[in-house]
Amino acid sequence: MQLGVFGASGQVGSVVRQILIERNFPTRSVRFFATANSAGKTLNFGDTHITIEDTATADFTGLDIALFSAGATMSKQYAPQVVAAGATVVDNSSGWRLNDDVPLVVPEVNPDDIHNAPLGIIANPNCQTMAIMPVLKPLHDAAGLVRLRAVTFQAVSGSGVKGVSTLIEQVKVLGNTPGLQFDGRIDDHPDLGPYVAPIAFNAVPIAGALVDDGMGETDEEIKMRNESRKILHLPDLLVQATCVRVPVYTGHSVAVYAEFEDKISADQATVLLKKAPGVEVTDVPTARLAAGKDPSFVGRIRPDQSAPEGHGLAMFVANDNLRKGAALNAIQIVELVSKK
Repeated sequence: MQLGVFGASGQVGSVVRQILIERNFPTRSVRFFATANSAGKTLNFGDTHITIEDTATADFTGLDIALFSAGATMSKQYAPQVVAAGATVVDNSSGWRLNDDVPLVVPEVNPDDIHNAPLGIIANPNCQTMAIMPVLKPLHDAAGLVRLRAVTFQAVSGSGVKGVSTLIEQVKVLGNTPGLQFDGRIDDHPDLGPYVAPIAFNAVPIAGALVDDGMGETDEEIKMRNESRKILHLPDLLVQATCVRVPVYTGHSVAVYAEFEDKISADQATVLLKKAPGVEVTDVPTARLAAGKDPSFVGRIRPDQSAPEGHGLAMFVANDNLRKGAALNAIQIVELVSKK
């Protein structure tokens, strides 16, 4: 097969290239695509160097599978063109996730959904939704998930390169100011980057953009609800999330409170999760533990005292938002498509 990687020079694209080599993905050839700003530059891929092509002017003929990590605008414009040229598209952006004709897939959860892709496009979920899906799936199969509440603690890399650079600069400035008593006021540091308040030494309870729908939610919180329903095939699942941006470079963490139709104990859940694909049970799951690793780490598994007795679980999940949260899951989907 011939594989195309769109957004190859970006933050997620670099992880895609790394994981393709790690997993020895079987390709006849690989082509890299990006914007005109990156076109003509070369990127390492194993022992070779591949020249980046300009997506706007490239000929997509010959591609069998295309992996998009180039943002929703680029995906909406170019994914149909790549499909028309004969390829199947796996898209990392939010552009196609809620389209009824585009499956939203986590391979450990709903792999068979790839067979129902009439547009030739398969979508990758949002990274904070992705982290908890392999954890919730076996528990739902055992007891029937009816309600999900979550608080996320999302790394700045989820905001792209600008999020990372903003944290670096704020830490540098504030950390090098002797005797500074930083009280978190917005005007204490004028360069907020993509955030509504300083991110250094702080926790900002607005991750994503506020949506003007009268509900007071961010797009990240809405994604958690809609994507969980679609992936788990539970259109009426009750979901409430609060998404928080924290001064962590890599790794999203989620406090999960799940309520079930049938009774399920913490011990039963632990046994199920120890056997679940893509999941690792640990005493203290943290973003630092998850960084650079593939599984969703889960721990602090205990009864949820706010749910009807025996019907609720509280737990904490941590996952690398750039690996499984984006690049790895997309590559796993590409592997499923290639086998198909």
